[in-house]
Amino acid sequence: MPNASAMQELHLNGSSNGGGAVMSNGNGYQNGVSNGQINGTNGATAMKAIKCSCSKSSAEASDSNNNKGHEKCTFHHDLELDHKPSTREDLLPLMSRSYRMLLSSLGEDPERQGLLKTPERAAKAMLFFTKGYDQSLEEALNGAVFDEDHDEMVVVKDIEMFSMCEHHLVPFYGKVSIGYLPCKKILGLSKLARIVEIFSRRLQVQERLTKQIAVAVTQAVQPAGVAVIIEGVHMCMVMRGVQKINSKTVTSTMLGVFRDDPKTREEFLTLCNNK
Repeated sequence: MPNASAMQELHLNGSSNGGGAVMSNGNGYQNGVSNGQINGTNGATAMKAIKCSCSKSSAEASDSNNNKGHEKCTFHHDLELDHKPSTREDLLPLMSRSYRMLLSSLGEDPERQGLLKTPERAAKAMLFFTKGYDQSLEEALNGAVFDEDHDEMVVVKDIEMFSMCEHHLVPFYGKVSIGYLPCKKILGLSKLARIVEIFSRRLQVQERLTKQIAVAVTQAVQPAGVAVIIEGVHMCMVMRGVQKINSKTVTSTMLGVFRDDPKTREEFLTLCNNK
């Protein structure tokens, strides 16, 4: 773990050959800490200066044990997305060099016509695949929480989901079904899909993604309970490894009455299974 002052401003200097780097942010549920270890050629590191906007003095920042002032920093934690790099697009030149190095490592010629612009395209695609790091729950909700005297179950099912496996950096995709039992507050229906987008457009594992969606809905409207089911297809199982093309992974999170009341849970599962 780097010290807190290093976290405030990372100056990562690249080699003359444009050492490669891939930034990795973990998504720990509640207290997960994410550290991007960036290595280039000859052990050199390459990256533009990335500043965390935590307003702490150098004296305060010297406390690296509990990382004070960074409790909600996206770069180091996955609680709320308060702090961001200046712009993620600033990372494009570095990421393009990294993809170029990858092509060379595979024995390809990055100078041939078909690959000339591939590193830049791949870098832009990766930024799109992980755009959820730039989005917060508050921005996605945009005030679409309404007072309503409704206490019956709300279910939105078969929300399409695309994400990236953090273990192999290959896609997984599927459908998300969300149900909640309101307590005098309801959420704009499209916002449930936007919540799915926030957390799926990151480096993920399906188990964590399921819980993060449920917790976000709970934070948004404080319902009596939330239920989330994800059915996903993982390309790391289809294209490589065991290569089981028909396998699907199903994960669920049940909070509140959905966990405590079997009848409520059964009603949700029945609604999800109805075609």
